[in-house]
Amino acid sequence: MELRHLRYFIAVAEELHFSKAAERLHIAQPPLSQQIQQLEAELGVELFQRKTKRQVQLTEAGKVFLQEAYGLLLQLETAIVLTQRIGRGQTGQLRIGFTSLVIYELLPSILRQFREQFPQVELVLRELTTSQQEQALRDSLIHVGFAHPPLEDDTLSYQSIHQQTLVVALPSNHSLAQTEHIQVQELEDEPLIMFPRYLAPGLYDLIMSLFRQRNIKPQITQEAVQMQTIIGLVSAGMGVAITPSVLQNLQRSGVTYRPLLEAAPVIETAVIWQENSLTPLVENFLKFTQQFI
Repeated sequence: MELRHLRYFIAVAEELHFSKAAERLHIAQPPLSQQIQQLEAELGVELFQRKTKRQVQLTEAGKVFLQEAYGLLLQLETAIVLTQRIGRGQTGQLRIGFTSLVIYELLPSILRQFREQFPQVELVLRELTTSQQEQALRDSLIHVGFAHPPLEDDTLSYQSIHQQTLVVALPSNHSLAQTEHIQVQELEDEPLIMFPRYLAPGLYDLIMSLFRQRNIKPQITQEAVQMQTIIGLVSAGMGVAITPSVLQNLQRSGVTYRPLLEAAPVIETAVIWQENSLTPLVENFLKFTQQFI
């Protein structure tokens, strides 16, 4: 049985007239009659009762087969549409890694607009450090990531889409909070709140380089894993912190942010992926992120 047999059968069943069905199908009437006869022979039952030479009516078996034929064609059309959408990158599951920094500004806007444009795509999000995202890409646990170069794995591809500077977060009652800019030397004896280096080696080293370039040994008195925890400790008067400028969006009571007087290093955020694992969906996502550069 071929697909055309189903289409020919449905046309005759709906028209109940061979000539009209043949005209609808843009074929001659004799070949249509032969195809229906072949279908009946294959099934071993009559699907039509001939009222006249060209006019027919469905048998009980024909009525049942008509409903099943509708269902089969619907399944086929659904499969075709789904296959085309997957091939065009319009549906499927996209697993995205991200660091905690991008959730404060960049990622929500990207995800919201991407979902509006590709509503059939299922987004699965995982908060991971940059190094964890690199491993997750190698293990095919995520398709793309939002991370902070430099990358340890030079086989991965990346595209920078956002940059920000460093600022100093201080308790609002701190004397330095009244100044317009802060020099790194002014932080020499201040209790510094930091995150462990393994969480973001690039960012950690960037902050430490500010002190190292001036022969200052920072006084790290507290460590916290989450950036919002670091800001919370600053609010509690436990020390100061050097943070990415995006954290100013937290608007934590009792915390004042001040820029550095020196040219602040730039923190880069990039989309990262594995070139040999590209799919149409991943390619669509990468093209979509270009508008945020």
